Amino acid sequence: MIEVHIVKVGMADLNVASDGASLKTTGLGSCVGLTLYDPSRMIAGMAHIMLPSSEIAREGQLNLAKYADTAIPELLRRLLELGADKRRLIAKLAGGAQMFAFAGGSDSLRIGPRNVESSKLTLAAMGIPIASEDTGGNFGRTVELNSQTGILSIRSVQHGVKEI
Repeated sequence: MIEVHIVKVGMADLNVASDGASLKTTGLGSCVGLTLYDPSRMIAGMAHIMLPSSEIAREGQLNLAKYADTAIPELLRRLLELGADKRRLIAKLAGGAQMFAFAGGSDSLRIGPRNVESSKLTLAAMGIPIASEDTGGNFGRTVELNSQTGILSIRSVQHGVKEI
């Protein structure tokens, strides 16, 4: 059996991988697992995005990986450093669930859907196409991206394993 090196991506974190390594993040509820992949160079990147916009940031030192509008440009920067070509990059998204039902319907409580919307707007502004997504619902996900194949495996208790 071939052992695959797994690079963990924590919450509000991002990382890149190549040489057949896989990127993995767990506990995606309302958070979005956003991946970028260069198929010809086999270079992969993943961000575990918690919130849609850095405009609400309160921390002294801004955590770029925490927000969709700052995590995606930073992930792109790191991929380009590794030799990826922006024109070949494709994005995949998972997560962005609405984990709890709220009576009000206030926009501030729609974190999951807003994370997905903000991620898509940022990718569109950067000219990066979305190849596929597994977003929404009301269940958590664990995702793993293989840097050799570009396949994103999505695991959830309710729906088993899905590959996109």
